[in-house]
Formats: sequence, structure tokens, C-alpha cells
Amino acid sequence: MMNCSKYKRQYYMPPEVCNDWVNKEYVEKSPAWCSVDLRDGNQALIIPMSLEEKIEFFKLLVKVGFKEIEVGFPAASETEYEFLRALIDQKLIPEDVTIQVLTQAREHIIRKTFEAVKGAPKAIVHVYNSTSYAQREQVFRKSKEEILKIAVDGAKLLKDLAEETEGNFQFEYSPESFTGTEPEYALEVCNAVIDVWEPTKDNKVIINLPVTVSLSMPHVYASQIEYMSKHMHNRDNVILSVHPHNDRGTGVADTELALLAGADRVEGTLFGNGERTGNVDLITVAMNMYTHGVDPKLDFSNILEIKEVYERVTRMKVHERCPYAGQLVFAAFSGSHQDAIAKGMKFREEREQEQWTVPYIPVDPTDIGRVYEADVIRINSQSGKGGVSFILEQNYGYRLPAKMKEDLGYYIKGISDHDHREIKPNEIHDLFMKEYVNRSDNLELLEVHFTQEDGFGTQLSLLREGIIKNYSGHGKGRLDAVSNSIKRHCKVQYKIVCYEEHAMSHGSDAQAAAYVGIQDEQGNVFWGAGTEDDIINASVLALISAVNRMGVK
Repeated sequence: MMNCSKYKRQYYMPPEVCNDWVNKEYVEKSPAWCSVDLRDGNQALIIPMSLEEKIEFFKLLVKVGFKEIEVGFPAASETEYEFLRALIDQKLIPEDVTIQVLTQAREHIIRKTFEAVKGAPKAIVHVYNSTSYAQREQVFRKSKEEILKIAVDGAKLLKDLAEETEGNFQFEYSPESFTGTEPEYALEVCNAVIDVWEPTKDNKVIINLPVTVSLSMPHVYASQIEYMSKHMHNRDNVILSVHPHNDRGTGVADTELALLAGADRVEGTLFGNGERTGNVDLITVAMNMYTHGVDPKLDFSNILEIKEVYERVTRMKVHERCPYAGQLVFAAFSGSHQDAIAKGMKFREEREQEQWTVPYIPVDPTDIGRVYEADVIRINSQSGKGGVSFILEQNYGYRLPAKMKEDLGYYIKGISDHDHREIKPNEIHDLFMKEYVNRSDNLELLEVHFTQEDGFGTQLSLLREGIIKNYSGHGKGRLDAVSNSIKRHCKVQYKIVCYEEHAMSHGSDAQAAAYVGIQDEQGNVFWGAGTEDDIINASVLALISAVNRMGVK
């Protein structure tokens, strides 16, 4: 039996109302991004990345556009140390990229970290100690004053060692478990660190306020961030950073609201990899900005390549429903959704519309390297006429009449329902061609000629049940003449209820497509399609296809 009474809220609201962020509509500019895939992400893997895999991943992060990359905790293991030295010694760090290293606020670890990072072109040394009530009480069993002293002593040592060590260093401090810390106390600790470092316009420091464990709803974190931002010493020379984890499934929301509340920088990982439920997914946050017309300064135009490298080197899998990158995130199986998407795409094409407003698809899939035919319209037993016809038009150039779309839609859905599977675009095309186009199973067109006198006359040569038959007929138009000939000689009754045609491509050699619907005496409608270089022949083939589907022999 579940017992919620054993839980109580472990977070703290600021001592004053801090909700100016509520009045902001959206994040108006890109923050600074710091990837922690090679630290937080790597330490959370069942099998951590090898040196070669880390280097490949580092190069991927650089290609995407990250200017700050946390590369590890070099004092924690030999592998982390070797990776850092490989980046420095092999000169793999571009001039515009700053690496970041992590260290606890403990003297021997800080000293070893500076030894490891010696000679780096630019490096952020990120020092932290835990400040939360639970950690102070249960883990360290230290007073507030003692915890503050750990932070201040660590900050002083960073400053001293930076002056003694070859390299170009920037400082970062995190009150770990910030979300479980009283905001007034977190502010006191951070301000004490800032006072030690004495940041300037040309030498700013980073104060990182992590959601080490997600304890509250996102608006609480936003209020905490706003409180810290308003009361932080030397705020103009402080880069306020956030590092959300995803324990409550609100990592993206925490990040977006924190940015509204004054954060300048975000630490996270690709696809949200990290301890427990993971870090915030930077792809989702960045692409959410993109869909609001804000340039995130990160390039996800080939998201499938990023996904491939990520899955291979981390041995993790991107979920099918992961925003933007998941296999199915653009897939529409629902008939009504498919219809709306197809009409939206047509509307956009007709208006030559630059703005993206297609229903159900918040971002143009091609912007991130996805393709409509493979990703958007997917056909199964839940699909409708719009989806099937959209695939035929987008991929193969067929523009079916409205009622024929419905007939074909039911036909394809029936196959999917019977087989309990998705029908791929190439299968839809093959089924359409076999069932509807240029049918010759009972009647096969061999030759057709027309004369024009008081309407049109026709001489029609058909292969009927293996025997060549020559028929003649007369009508108001060419198709009417052929139809009258078939009805008279095959002793069948129907009427043509729909005829449409179009060129399938531009130019003098364009293939023509024609569609014919015929209705028998019981009211049943049968559809046929024809394709040929000549539109007249295509229309005759479409009529004969419809007659064949009616079962005339």
C-alpha cells in the first residue's frame, strides 16, 4: 500500500515574492550552452566511453556548436585524466572552445585538477560543495558556518593556483543540492565565493545553481533563480548558470522558466543522458527556442547523424517519442491528423508561405534532416484517405480525386488491419499500381483510334479473355465513345461519375495520369487509373481499369 504521509516538501521558497518571470512570454535569446555529456553523461553509463569514443563525442559536440564542454573530473580517475591530457597535448580544442573540469572543494583534489589542466588554451575550473539541509545534517554533519568555510577555502585555493599554473582560467562555483538549500543561505555562500574571486567585466565568474535533485514544481525553481539573480553580489560580472536534472520529469520546464527568471547559461546533455532520470535535454531546450523563431546557436540540422553517434558511443537508445529526434515524433497515423497535415502542406505550397504553420507538426522536419515521406505520414489501420493520398502525391506525383482517395484509403487500411502492420510508402505505391493503374486482367487495351464527325467515333482493339476483339462506338467525346463501345459489346451497364487528369511532371515528355470512376446499376462505384505519355490513352486505360475492377469479362 502506498503511503504518501511519509513524504514532505524538501524545498524552500525565497523569503520574498519573486515572480517577475511570469510576465515574460518566451525566452528571447540563446543562453550560453555547456555540454556535460563527457562528465555527467559519461559517469551515468553502464559502460563508460573509451578514450577514442570520448574524442569522437567531443568532436561531435564541437561540430554542433558548443563553445563550452565539460570534459571530466580529472582527479577522479586515470581515464578522465588521460582524456583531458589527450585533448590538450594533441591540440584537439578549437580556439573558440573552452573546456571545463570539475572538482570538489577539497584541497588535494583541487591541486590535482590544476595539474591535469595545465597548458589548456582556455579552461573553466568548476568547484562545488553540497549546501542542502539534508546533506548538512545527514552526510557532513556540519553547521552552516562550516559548510560556507569549505566553499570559501575552495574559492581561495582556485584563485591562488590559477596564478601559479600555466593556462587561461575562468572560475565556476556550484552550491550542489541547491534546490534543497534555504535560498538565503545559498545566496550567502555564493556571495562569499564571489567576494573572494572579485569578478570583472573582462573576467566574469560563473555561479551555477543546479537542480541536483528535482524537488519542486518548475515555478518554484524559477522563483529561486530570480531571488538569487536579484541579490547576487557584482551581478553584472556574474554568469548565472543552471544545471537541471530530471527526477520529476520537468528538466526542460525547469530550464525554460529559469531562463525567464534571469539565468544566462545552461548545462545539460544531448538527449538528457545522466544519473537517475538524467540531465536536461539540451536538444529539446534549443529546438523549443528555434520553433519560437529564436536562434539557439546550436546546429541540429542533421539530428539523425547526432543520434547515430550518440547511440553508438554511449550504448544508450533514443526513445521513439523523444522530442525532435525520436523515430516517431513526426509520425501521424491518425486519419484526421493526416488529413490536416496534408491540407496544411498544400496550403503552404499554394501560398508559397515562408512561415511554418502546418497543423500537428511544430517544426519543419527538413530543418533537422528529417524527410516528409519517411517521417510524417505513416499508414496503419488507424489512417485515413488523406495520409495514403498524401504519400502518393508527395512521393510519386499522383493527385487522386477526392472520392477515389477514400476508396484507396479503405483498401490500404484493410490490408494493414488484416496484416496487423504498418504499410510503407513503397508498398502503398505498389498496391495502388497493382489494384488501380492500367489494369489488364480481363480487358487489355491493344489499340484505339478516333474519328471526329458529329461527336467522336472510335475503333477499339482489346484483348478479351485471350482473344483479340475489335469494337466500334460513338459518343459526345472520346472517352464517351470508348465507354459506349465497351458497354455495347460487353453487355454491361454503368455510368461515368468522375473523370480527372493531370500531368505528372513538367516538360514536353511529361507522363499523364487519368482517373475514372464508374457507377453500376446498384450504385456501387469502381475506380481506375491510367498512366501514359498521351493523356487520351491514359484516360482510356483508366476507364478500362475501372471496368476490370468492376469484374466485366
